[in-house]
Amino acid sequence: MQIPILNGIYTDTAPDVRTAYPVNLVPVPKASGVSNGYLRPADGIVSFATGEGGDRGGINWNGQCYRVSGTKLVRVNANGTADVLGDVGPGAPVTFDYSFDYLAIASAGNLYLWNGTILQQVTDPDLGVCVDVVWVDGYFMTTDGEFLIVTELNNPFAIDPLKYGSSEVDPDPVKALLKVRNEVHALNRYTIEVFENVGGDNFPFDRIDGAQIQKGVVGTRAACVFAEAIAFLGSGRNENVSIYLGANGNAQPLATREIDQVLAQYSEATLSTVVLESRLDKGHQHLWVRLPDRTLVYDLAASQAVQEPVWFTLASGLEEIGALPAAFLVRCYDKWLVGDPGSNRIGYLDDTTSDHYGEPAQWEFSTSILYNEGDSAIIHELELVALTGSVAADTDPTISTAYSVDGMTWSQERTIRAGIRGQRAKRLVWLQQGWMEHWRVQRFRGDSRAHLSFLRLEARVEALAA
Repeated sequence: MQIPILNGIYTDTAPDVRTAYPVNLVPVPKASGVSNGYLRPADGIVSFATGEGGDRGGINWNGQCYRVSGTKLVRVNANGTADVLGDVGPGAPVTFDYSFDYLAIASAGNLYLWNGTILQQVTDPDLGVCVDVVWVDGYFMTTDGEFLIVTELNNPFAIDPLKYGSSEVDPDPVKALLKVRNEVHALNRYTIEVFENVGGDNFPFDRIDGAQIQKGVVGTRAACVFAEAIAFLGSGRNENVSIYLGANGNAQPLATREIDQVLAQYSEATLSTVVLESRLDKGHQHLWVRLPDRTLVYDLAASQAVQEPVWFTLASGLEEIGALPAAFLVRCYDKWLVGDPGSNRIGYLDDTTSDHYGEPAQWEFSTSILYNEGDSAIIHELELVALTGSVAADTDPTISTAYSVDGMTWSQERTIRAGIRGQRAKRLVWLQQGWMEHWRVQRFRGDSRAHLSFLRLEARVEALAA
């Protein structure tokens, strides 16, 4: 009997049946002859450079990686060194964008411009508080939460107060600015408005009425450009916060019921600090939703292939999972560079390991319910069909399984060895797995030392007549 492993099931005290998404394992829809999909190890994080503090954002400009590390703007070089370029103040994650001549950084309510030699702050009092910045058609456009403000075409350090614009469909504050297809999206708390450049002597942008979206964004970094649209964490008025893909006046939900239930565990104040990022790599279109204690990942390409939402979780730690020490993805030097918001570590993603900066991280997945039409059954054998032999060098890792008959409490774990490096014919088999009276769910755990892909779970079951 084959048991599905790409998503699992558990229950809670509501009582409710919940979906258990894989942790640090990536679902891949691919027909192999063994199964129609498998779980591969999530990319590990390898040390690359040392910054000046917690990572707050990054960008590739002119083929070089720039990041804000602590309070410092740094340039991370291809050889793994980091040059300190100036100070942009403390605070929350920053926003980067660039023109032909300047790299702009919105940090701590201020706007800074780097020309490759000098870092300067825009001190024109008409700028006000700089919440976010985007470059479009020769202008740096910023927002103070109320107005849309553009710099002068011939002087990005100057602002004309007669050239203020506004997002007025709803009197909600402007949270962020993004550019898609050279149109500026003003992301308000409960609405999203789209502007195009029409020229003129005053504010040069005009609203595209038919492109408005009647949902908004909860925080400044809680949105990103994804699949030529805007992925965002937010809601309309009098709605729960969820995850959407917005385009052409519509907001398509990406979150499942399980994701909405996870989001409901956090206050809106906490959700306002969430960061959304996108990563297109090796046929995957991943949307990272970085929560305080984990990162939820949505795969658009896989979801389209299987015709249902594909989600998984990235996290760090062994006994208890915690926040992933990787954020602010930048594709540079043929690597995906990331920073650790909690330390001065700068690393890159690597699919040959699943360790995080040299430390093992736990992976976990569970099954759907094994049900024998209400009759009891004996579980003689469980076998995980896996790609073995790629475990960490000089290790002899183990993996374990446990079962639950109610979806909440779990049996004692049964452990087996996962094989050593090069042992590619290793079979992962558990014998004498007891019996079930009604139904059961199986859970499997290991850590990144057991660097395995899982294709299928087979169970040898003997049904017992009622």
